Amino acid sequence: MVQFIDTRTGDVTGLAFSDVIIKGIAASGGLYVLATLPTVSKQEIRELIPMTYAQRAAFVYKKLELDIDDETIDAIAQASYGDQFDDKRIACVKNIDKRTHVLELWHGPTSAFKDMALQCMPRFFSAALNKKRTAGEQSDDMLILVATSGDTGKAALQGFADRKGCRIAVLYPENGVSQIQRKQMVTQKGDNVAVYGVRGNFDDCQNTVKAVFNDKAFNERLHERKSLRLSSANSINFGRLMPQIVYYFSAVADLLASGELNEGEPLDICVPTGNFGNILGAFYAKRMGAPIGRLICASNENKILTDFISTGTYDISHRSFIKTPSPSMDILISSNLERLLFHLADGERVARWMGELDENKKFTVDKETFAAIRTLLSADYVTNEESLEALSRIWKEHRYLCDPHTAVAWEVGERLRTPGAPLLIVSTAHWAKFATDVLRALSDIPAGQPLTGAYATHTEFEQLDDIVALTRNVSPVPVGLANLSHARERFSSSIDAGASSLENVLEAL
Repeated sequence: MVQFIDTRTGDVTGLAFSDVIIKGIAASGGLYVLATLPTVSKQEIRELIPMTYAQRAAFVYKKLELDIDDETIDAIAQASYGDQFDDKRIACVKNIDKRTHVLELWHGPTSAFKDMALQCMPRFFSAALNKKRTAGEQSDDMLILVATSGDTGKAALQGFADRKGCRIAVLYPENGVSQIQRKQMVTQKGDNVAVYGVRGNFDDCQNTVKAVFNDKAFNERLHERKSLRLSSANSINFGRLMPQIVYYFSAVADLLASGELNEGEPLDICVPTGNFGNILGAFYAKRMGAPIGRLICASNENKILTDFISTGTYDISHRSFIKTPSPSMDILISSNLERLLFHLADGERVARWMGELDENKKFTVDKETFAAIRTLLSADYVTNEESLEALSRIWKEHRYLCDPHTAVAWEVGERLRTPGAPLLIVSTAHWAKFATDVLRALSDIPAGQPLTGAYATHTEFEQLDDIVALTRNVSPVPVGLANLSHARERFSSSIDAGASSLENVLEAL
């Protein structure tokens, strides 16, 4: 049975997967990482080729030696990756040319890559909770707290809605998501869900959630008065991160099957990156044996990760938060970077760096760690205008319609790919979630500039029809998004950032 380490102490905690997925975050404020990673052999990767995606997922989960029985793992995988996806391949590899491929991770019910984890994670969460209750170790219900920059919120709400023994509260920046992303969240059905707009940006949402987790007095009151305990569904929870390893192995299997990847040939992967969880999944897959070459980190104008990977200094002390066409990447504090730093350094240094970030808003890694980062990662960023120009160019040259996040990854991937090597561009959301900026790109209107003509008066939902007409329906609007405009809004509350505001509304639940 695999065990977990606390990134800020370096100690093997003695906790199993069931403990970690329920706790979410370590007592030190650190994150949980696997004490050891399994190895997947070349033969095992070949054996993935004829499997369904659900079977591939179950294979990876069993390799991780979770304290969940194989029969339950198989059932969870089958239920997670089924008819709720609009393509039976689940994580689809689209071949653009012989050396360039797109991994489409948005075929799930909320049209974003977060479905890949959040159709699965709540089921594992329930299995772990049942296991604890059967053993007499858990009686409280769980309150899942989620900070979202747009897509995680809806996917988490969808996954946990009406799930027994759980409640879920989602915080989003009220002026920092697209109209469609907001509508997806505030119309969510379920008796156990709550949604709050935050007067601030994503980092304010994330810091608020972390502060509440670290408030011991509030957690005690929540337990005593409400019989509730806190957990998370952000990728700070290893249960959220774990399913993100699977689709990299799946993509390799598909490329081997099609002959687009030769056995043993390294595959460069470019990921549009905000909170660092998606690219960390690729790092874990690489460490486990997937033939992954260069890991390319693509940023928008909030280029904190590009600057860190280039200099070794993580500095938010004088950095402004910029609104971009790719809002799910509008993040300055990339929580999962802590996990990578632990794997490249140790708990003592990670604790010191995270303390410096809290106190001074910056830290600098040592030369040894910086050299390891530079060996592992490449990074670049794309301006707002460049992202829409890339989206337009991709459409014109390849007749492939993508969202702004994918356009960022595509542009950076083309810049930094290994010459002649295969490149996998990770596509994280369906274009229809960002209609206004997609329409700007197709109309050659610069980022931030108003739409013109009839488009100027259209709602974001009407703009979906405009895009379908312009592109001759090359990529239809998913049913769930097409029907969203008529859905009843259930949540309209706004709160200030900060633990006290969130604690007040949670105690009133």
